[in-house]
Formats: sequence, structure tokens, C-alpha cells
Amino acid sequence: MSTEAADRVATEIAELLASYQPFDSMSPADIAAAAAVGEILEFAPGEVIVDAFAAVPSDIFVVASGQVNLWYDAERVAEGPADRYRRGAALGFTAVLAEEPVGPRAVADTATTVVRLPVDVAIGAFTSRGGARFLSEHITRVRGLKAAQPIYTLVADLVQQEPLVVGEATPVTEVARRMTERALPYAAVHAGDRGFGLVTDEALRRRVLAEGLSRQTPAGEVMAFPAATVPRIMPTGDALIEMLDRDVEFLLVKGDDGRLVGAVGERDFMLAPTTAGVSINEQIRQSHTVADLIRHARRVPAMLGDLLARGLAADRVITVNSAIVDSIIRRAITLVFAERDDLSVEAFTWLSLGSNGRREAVISSDVDAAVTFADEYEDEIPSYREAFAAVGEVLTECGISIDANRAFPSHKGFSRTHSQWRAAAQGWLANPQANQGTIMACLMVDARPIFGDPSLPEPARVFSDFNSHPATVELLLIDSLSRRARLMSVRDRITGRGETFDIKARGLLPIVNVARWAALSVGSAELHTTNRLRVAAGSKVLSDRSARRLVEAFDELQLLRLEHQLRQTEEGRTPDDLIDLDELTPIERSVIEQTVREIATVQRHMGRVAHMVSGQALVDQGKPAGKPPVTSPAPAAVAAADKKPEKKVRLPGGLRPGKR
Repeated sequence: MSTEAADRVATEIAELLASYQPFDSMSPADIAAAAAVGEILEFAPGEVIVDAFAAVPSDIFVVASGQVNLWYDAERVAEGPADRYRRGAALGFTAVLAEEPVGPRAVADTATTVVRLPVDVAIGAFTSRGGARFLSEHITRVRGLKAAQPIYTLVADLVQQEPLVVGEATPVTEVARRMTERALPYAAVHAGDRGFGLVTDEALRRRVLAEGLSRQTPAGEVMAFPAATVPRIMPTGDALIEMLDRDVEFLLVKGDDGRLVGAVGERDFMLAPTTAGVSINEQIRQSHTVADLIRHARRVPAMLGDLLARGLAADRVITVNSAIVDSIIRRAITLVFAERDDLSVEAFTWLSLGSNGRREAVISSDVDAAVTFADEYEDEIPSYREAFAAVGEVLTECGISIDANRAFPSHKGFSRTHSQWRAAAQGWLANPQANQGTIMACLMVDARPIFGDPSLPEPARVFSDFNSHPATVELLLIDSLSRRARLMSVRDRITGRGETFDIKARGLLPIVNVARWAALSVGSAELHTTNRLRVAAGSKVLSDRSARRLVEAFDELQLLRLEHQLRQTEEGRTPDDLIDLDELTPIERSVIEQTVREIATVQRHMGRVAHMVSGQALVDQGKPAGKPPVTSPAPAAVAAADKKPEKKVRLPGGLRPGKR
């Protein structure tokens, strides 16, 4: 090729790269350098351009003309293409970044021209800030294409038979006969306008055979009411979480018109690819001894890895884990108290705190918990604390660690009567700087009852009045912003820990703290971090843009954290939150760096607001936009902070980690 022709080709390649993501984020000099070594290749229809399932490519390809068919699943190459690319599309970079042959396979659909670029001159485009945006959009697109899942993805797919429906007045002996004829383990009880109740095999055996209830007893006196119901179009993963969270055996399924179409139980979920294997929860609930419970609980991490591998989203896997931890705790309480005839499980309500209270517990999460007693049990609480200590020992044997900071019902500060909790919570609101008020407030507003009275726990009732205490609002915001998101500290660099990232302390907790405060400031009782961010979005202290950024950041960090801990478990190591940055693939490191920047940006904005306005103004500005605040001490400053140009940065994620 003549020099003139070579220059013309280089110019064409440079123009192509400068016009399409992510190469347009490269400097002119880098584009020119890449164009100088780029090579133009031509492919006939049906020719393979790159098969990144067979090997990791040594080049990255850019489509110059024509159309390319792509497959993202090696097991489905025999089927039609999952996607089609045209001019400007990059090929092969996914496997290069992951350092694993993870696909895709690209085949020319028409006569196609591509530019082949050596990895070393093209890789910089994908690790830049613009590259992070491109990767995020690409991964979102691929996720959507892969979402066309096989059968058993909706509850409707699991329903096997028409429902058995009886009236409230139907005698239980007749109910049992009909259940036997239909070979069904349940019967729905129609309770008129009130909805439906549920009678199960287990309830009939317990109430009629064990307790001696008359066989002519109406079904309405035996049923569990109200029965848990879900729509037929609910995804199986969400339905499973609903079942675990409600601690029920069956879910009644309603059609689009509101009529019953059937019911599903835990065993039905074994058909679903994203929920298979979770029958372990049924085994946990039915454990007859502590040894049985420990054996089943020890299998949970492997089950979580299976759920993630089958395609259940990381946030749903974590929610499933939290629900199963609830089941383990309930069973541990039941087994421990079964050996203590002098103590009653009716005396107290067990509250999950911290990450499990928010339904965000991962494998390494400590169990934070508290109990609240009816006032008449005040003198007996010391005896109960001994039993709670035994519960803690069982949980430890199950592989669930107990909070090292004594946030557990065996300790005095976490087992009180309703009146004592009310007085303490009021004290924390009135003077949050005393008696670790801020710490206790953060713990107790995450409280979720999992055993005993399911109603709102006493401390949460008090904190529903949070906005009436401007000083506490201001102090809690300052405390929430004190834990800044960062990749590493000066101390880390000095001590040689600069390449280790604490994903919980430096990434997740800053988001958790901001979300908790933001939700309280708008009067929301939401517990889950992303739900808190969504309900607070649009307020003056948390714009829609900031809330979106934090939701995306939280989801991406939780995915990396879960995958990290599952790998540690598989290798026989104790799960932790310390990620060695040197062991990450370029894309994973990019995810962390970009995520930390996003969190820090939101924190800086909220910090400016906090310094510009008083506690009362924070209360007023915490109200959703559109409601006039009582006062607005610094409206111009707050508005200016909110009107910073939006950087539409979406975080990368979804690729499986490369080989460590």
C-alpha cells in the first residue's frame, strides 16, 4: 500500500473512531495512534468475525460498514442471533476486559467491513470516564436481551391446578375430604368482601387431631386469615421473597380479574430457574433439633451462589438471604424456648436490626437484634436474656455471626419493655448526643419485627415524629455524612493497604446512612436502602438525579460484594468486605472507582446543603418538591447546588468477574 493510500485509510479509521463511543472519549493523539496501526478487513455473509467464546481476542473490532449478528450465550448459538450491530459498533471488548472467553460470537450478516485494532491501543477507550458510560449502556442492553427467559419465570407458570375454594361455614371434615379428592394440601376459604383465608394439611392435623377440635368446626375458625395473595404476573423471584418474608407455606394466586386461579407452595418454586434450590427454607422451618437446623443453615451460601448463577438479580438474592436468616432465627428461638417451660415466647417481639432489618444481609453480615417486652414482664427479663444468649450460640453454630458491639437481646440495652423503649427513644430524639443516641437511633429506625407482634415496634413509633426535632435532624445528617465514600485513605497508603477496598465501609455504608436520613426527613417508614432513596427522591436535599445515582451505585456495589463473598466461601475462606483491587479485572475496578466518585459527589452536595441551612430548614426542605416549605433560609444557594449540570453516568455492572 502506498503512503498516500495508507494515510487515506488512517484518516478514515480516525474519523470512524472519533464518531462513535467509547473511542470518541480518546484524545486526538490517541485516536491518531490507534488509526495508524488499525487494519481494515472484509467479511462475506456468514463468516465469523470473532468468537470470544472460543478464546479471549487479541484485538478489538469496530464495524465500518454492513451488519453483524451477535450471540451472547454460547449454549444458544444454534438459535437465531440475539442482537445485530452496524457501523461504529465495537466487538470483542467484553472478553478482553473480563480476561475470560465470555463472548460474544460475531458473524457477518451482510458483506461487512471492520477495523481491527490491537488491544493495547484500544483498551484506554474503555477504562476512561466515557468508557464507563459506554459499558454501562452496553451491559444494560445485553441484560435486557438476556431477559427473554424460559418458562417458569412468572407465578402463572407454576400454577398446576384449579383452586379449591370452600365457604367459611364448611365443616373441616368436608374440607379435608375435598382436599383428599383433589390431592391438594390446601383449601382457600372465601370470606366474602374480606377476601380469602387458607386451610392447610398442617393446620387440620394440628387443630383437629392434636388439639381435639370438633370435626364439624367451620373452616372459618381454622383458617389462617388473611391469606397471602399475589398476582399471576408476579416474577417467581419476587413471589418467593414474598413467601419467605411472610413466613407462609402457600401463596394464593389471583388472575387479572381478581379471581383465584390457584396456589403455589415452596416445592412449586423448584421448577423456576431463578428460585430452584430454595426448598432449604422449608427444611429450616421443619428442623426438629438444633443439629438439624445447623446442618441446613450451613448450606445457605451454596444455595445463594446457585440462585445468582441461575440469573436472579443480586439484590433479590440478598433479599432471599435476609428472609432465610429470618427463618433460621425464628427456628432457633422456637427450639431454644421449647426447652424452657418457665419462659413464654408470647412475652416478647424479636426485632431484626441493621442490614437484616433492612433486608440487605449478605454472608458476612452480623445479626443485630433487639426484643421488646410487654410491660408486665419487666422483672423476668434477666431470665429471658439467658435464653437469648443460647439463641446467639445456635446462630453462631449456623454460621451467622453475632454483633461484636453487643447489639443483641442478651445484653441489657437491647432487651427492654415497651415503656422502656419508648422512654429511651424519646431521650435519643431530645438529646441525640447523650447515651449514644445517634447510634441507637440509626439502629432502631431499621428495626423490623420477625417473631411475635408484627406491628410497628415501639421505637419506630417514636421516630415517626422525627421531623419535630430539628436539632436531631441536623445532627443525624452530619453523622450520616461523616462516613465519606473513598477508594482509599492516606493511612491506607502509609500502611500498605492502599490496594484493598473496604466495600462496606467506604462504599455501601455512606449510601445506607444518607438513605436512612433522607427517608426519615420525608416521614417515610421504608427500610430497604434503595426504597428509601426512591421515596426521598425529589426533595430539596436529595434530587431525583442524586437518588438515581445512589440507587445504581448501591446495586452495583452489592453485586460485587456478593460475588466476592461467594468466591471466598467456595474457597473455604471466611467472607469479608475487603476486596484486593489488584485481583480485579479492569471493568470491575472501573465499576468501583466510578461508583465511589458518584457517591462522593452526592455527599458533597448534601454537605453544602447542610452547611447552608438550619435544622428546621432541613426539615422543611426534606419535604417532597411541590409542597411549600415553612421557611427557606437559603433558597438561592440550595437551588444553585441542585442545578449543577447533570452528568449522565450510569455505572457498569452485570459482567461476571474474570478469573482471579
